[in-house]
Amino acid sequence: MAPRTDSLVFVALGGLGEIGMNAGLYGFGPEGRRKWLLVDCGVSFAGEDLPGIDLVLPDIRFLEEERKNLVGIVITHAHEDHIGALAELWPRLEAPVYCTPFAAGLLELRRLSEPGAPRIPLNVVEQGGRIALPLFDVEFVPVSHSIPESNALAIRTPLGMVLHTGDWKIDPTPRVGLPTDEARFRALGDEGVLALVCDSTNVVRDGISPSEADVAVSLADIIKASPHRVAVTTFASNVARIRAVAEAAMACDREVVVVGRAMERVIDVATECGYLAGLPPFRAAETYGYLPRDKVVALLTGSQGEPRAALARAALDEHPDIALSPGDRVIFSSRTIPGNEKAVGRIINNLIRQGVEVITDRTHFVHVSGHPRTGELEQMYAWTRPRIAIPAHGEALHLDEHAKFARRQGVPSVVKAADGDLVEIAPGKPGIADDVPTGRLYKDGILLVGAGEKTVPERRRLSFAGVVSVAIAVDDKGNIAGDPEIALTGLPPRTRAGEAMDALVSDAVADVLDGLPKAKRRDPDAMAHAVERAVRAEVQHAWGKKPTCHVLVVAI
Repeated sequence: MAPRTDSLVFVALGGLGEIGMNAGLYGFGPEGRRKWLLVDCGVSFAGEDLPGIDLVLPDIRFLEEERKNLVGIVITHAHEDHIGALAELWPRLEAPVYCTPFAAGLLELRRLSEPGAPRIPLNVVEQGGRIALPLFDVEFVPVSHSIPESNALAIRTPLGMVLHTGDWKIDPTPRVGLPTDEARFRALGDEGVLALVCDSTNVVRDGISPSEADVAVSLADIIKASPHRVAVTTFASNVARIRAVAEAAMACDREVVVVGRAMERVIDVATECGYLAGLPPFRAAETYGYLPRDKVVALLTGSQGEPRAALARAALDEHPDIALSPGDRVIFSSRTIPGNEKAVGRIINNLIRQGVEVITDRTHFVHVSGHPRTGELEQMYAWTRPRIAIPAHGEALHLDEHAKFARRQGVPSVVKAADGDLVEIAPGKPGIADDVPTGRLYKDGILLVGAGEKTVPERRRLSFAGVVSVAIAVDDKGNIAGDPEIALTGLPPRTRAGEAMDALVSDAVADVLDGLPKAKRRDPDAMAHAVERAVRAEVQHAWGKKPTCHVLVVAI
């Protein structure tokens, strides 16, 4: 029996109240001396509100302070929103990492392809395996999802077992990998599940998710009926979908051409793990142009509208190896992640302008989700019979709907938490007991930038109203040496009255300098401030917007 001072807690550093950036932290022990277990370390993808930012990572400053008490990092599966932050953040933690062979293969291949990426010691655990860590015993329970080797985690502690589902669905015919292990979940329910921390992504959808096998049949029919080239774009990590396309191509005597580094990496690891056994070798992108139009199926990255991905470049007829012609077909075997609609729409419109036929899940059965609908959630709750439910992996709407759903299933205690909420699971009544600091880090080029920095807000301002740069040279007597240098970036060229904007700015600068006494001219800060105020006011009067204004005063 654990001492009464011990407690079992859960806190999300990311993934509650948002889709992506999953990082769940379990703690056991007395307050101030807890041991911690991190489940997943993922990213989310930046939208148009974060100009210049590539990825968003969880702020782990709380965990950095507790790193000496971090017993391990366990990865449920290899999607970017679960492993994508590991390479950046692991050097700050340096805890042992546990994952399945497929996830380990992707992590290692990425390290080899990215100069400067850290070498992370990976402890490989097979599905169904079990690891013993200080105060935590973790079992990898197979579940179906849209990537091989996905797992729920049965986390046993001296105060009871927590079942962390990760991403999952119930699919008896997943085509690649193991199905969700109903027998094991039932056995865990018989053993006693203290808390279920469960995927909420599709809780707003009724029924049961269709199977990957059903999608494979539909894709095969579409490819068979296609008279010319077929290009399929899907999530690069969906090995079952890749296999379905390859089998359909083989049945139609077509070659599969793979285009895009992310997909090439996944295929390399999937082949090594045996998930693509029995298929003919895939062709490289440069072979595409040599194949007859009715003998090729291209697998392309870019299903989410990524501007540098293969599909976006092909849609603009700018790809060095891939070209599409009127009558060709492009199949979006994916769903559009919220926030990516405009980018995907641009690609679809560009393809249609080329005369290409576009097929999406709006009109054809070409995609299924990897997450559970309410019918599957009902089964999971019936199998496991948890005493506590903690909705996870979802936005505020999903978490709220999941909390209501769990109560309807008769769960005695339901705790709806957000990132940073410290949930006390045991002993005593479950609930939010405290909070820990959380936030976001931005991947900006090769740097990590805190969300509190001025970087992104300044970029937003620049994108809204441009920038005016003014350089002024002044001698030690306060005389202006030569004409000021002025540069305008992002401003309209002319005012409503037709006056050149740069001439208007130049006049405003000249008026300020003419009106300044020599004493103030010898004060660079005072001169810069006066010029900045005048320029912004003049431009606002002529344009209706205040630009950012940089003034450099150089003493000569």
